[in-house]
Formats: sequence, C-alpha cells, structure tokens
Amino acid sequence: MRKAEITRKTSETDISLGLCLDGQGKSNIDTGIGFLDHMLTLFSAHGGFDLDVSCKGDLNVDAHHTVEDIGIVLGKAISEALGDRKSITRYGDSLIPMDEALALVSLDLSNRPYLHFEVPFTASKIGDMETELFEEFFRAVSVNAGMTLHIKLIHGKNNHHVIEAVFKAFGRALKKAAGIDTDIKGVMSTKGVL
Repeated sequence: MRKAEITRKTSETDISLGLCLDGQGKSNIDTGIGFLDHMLTLFSAHGGFDLDVSCKGDLNVDAHHTVEDIGIVLGKAISEALGDRKSITRYGDSLIPMDEALALVSLDLSNRPYLHFEVPFTASKIGDMETELFEEFFRAVSVNAGMTLHIKLIHGKNNHHVIEAVFKAFGRALKKAAGIDTDIKGVMSTKGVL
C-alpha cells in the first residue's frame, strides 16, 4: 500500500494529513472550511484514495493560509506515497461533466511542477471559500507533488458545479497517473529518471 502521513505546523496552520493511493475512497476531512471539506471528499471518492485531513488554521484572518498549506501538505503526501515512481503510468487525464459544467484535468507525475489553471469564476465566493483560492491550492499541490497539472473549464455557469467537476476530474486523473503498470520496468521515461 502506497501511503504517506505528513504533519505541518506553522504560526498560521496546524495540519495532519494521511493519504493512501491504493485505498477505497474513504475520507475524514476537517479543514474548518466546509466547502473545501466537500471538495476533498469528492477528490478522495473519485480517485479511490483514502484521505484524512485535520487542519486548525487562522480562519479569523481569512482562508488563504489554510487552503494553501493544505495544498502543500497534500502535494508532499502524493510525492511521498509515490515513492520512486517506478512502474506508475505517469500520465492521467479526465474530462468530467457536472450538469452544465465540463472540466478537463490532465497531469504528468514528472517531478517537474507546473500549473496551468484556466477556470473563470463568476462569483467571488462559493460557500465560505473565496474562488481565487482554488488556483492557490492547485499550485501548492503541483509544486509539492512534482506534478505538471493542466486544469481547464470547457464550459459551465454554476460556480459550484464548475469546481466540483474540477475536483472529481483531478481525482480521476491522478488515479490513472499513479496507477501501477507491471509492463513498465523502472520509470516511464527514456531518460531513466523522473
């Protein structure tokens, strides 16, 4: 079982996160931000990952530190759980509809972090979370996981549906990329390293 447990404590946040890439989609999420809890639960379920997240953050300031730091810790957990990345498929993509919304996520577990985030929102908040923080979250994940990550909204109007489609697509794309292929000897790279 490919697992990681990461803790991170700063003057702004105190986070404990457990991730199992070879799980059953079970989650126990408590970030202090209801909408983020909902999105991480979807990511876990649709990726088939077991995910436990506990965060105490300075939400009296705003949600920025909490959201970004959870992204950092999740990215580190993904990287640690992948280990030497031998025999992983490496690439994954998913095109997910959520009612009128359609989102594309494509990623490469290349150890070369990059984020392209093309998801326009028409509201400044969804629930109690600022929509601009979703890009910060995914940037933190991609940098700390060593992941090239492209996220694009194809179309959609309802902001809740839009970001829900994104998190579901992210889970499914990561499941594909992290999947083990026994026909791959070593890492999937002609350079011999990722």
